Amino acid sequence: MAPSQTIPELVAAAQANVKPSQDRISEIRADLQGRTPTAAETHDLHAARVAIEGLAVDIFTLFEARMQHHFKRGPFSRKLQNALIAAGQSGLAEHVHHYYLIINVLKHGKGASHRELLAGQGSVFVLAPSEDTTIASSGNEHAPSAFIDVSQQGFFEGLSATISDAYQFLEG
Repeated sequence: MAPSQTIPELVAAAQANVKPSQDRISEIRADLQGRTPTAAETHDLHAARVAIEGLAVDIFTLFEARMQHHFKRGPFSRKLQNALIAAGQSGLAEHVHHYYLIINVLKHGKGASHRELLAGQGSVFVLAPSEDTTIASSGNEHAPSAFIDVSQQGFFEGLSATISDAYQFLEG
């Protein structure tokens, strides 16, 4: 049995896996030039966003599961946020908290995390574009979130950097 991958290895793998979806979204957006996307382009955008959401949820969940041992029990992200604040790393604490909320919204939809994101100042989240709201509200279990736009420039890179920095903090 092979040894488990480390968090940095998992983050690198997730970044490699997300790249084709990001590239496809960029390619479609560049080709649109103000016109309405075709059915095939809409399908491709949908599939790419679903793939990015899945990878975002997976990498954050793996990070929490692998790093939980740093805290006795209780909500990992809250304990990590408090430890970061106590160590004088409030910026990283804020990013961890924002991505925690985003992942909760991606997993569960509207709720307390969504309301907190809406009420937050300077949040890193962006509402999903309107074309996905229709798809996501159709009951399709593989629909992208109607609330978070994971296709925005820098979303996954920011998530990856936050996880990597938090990992370094915990392991350092």
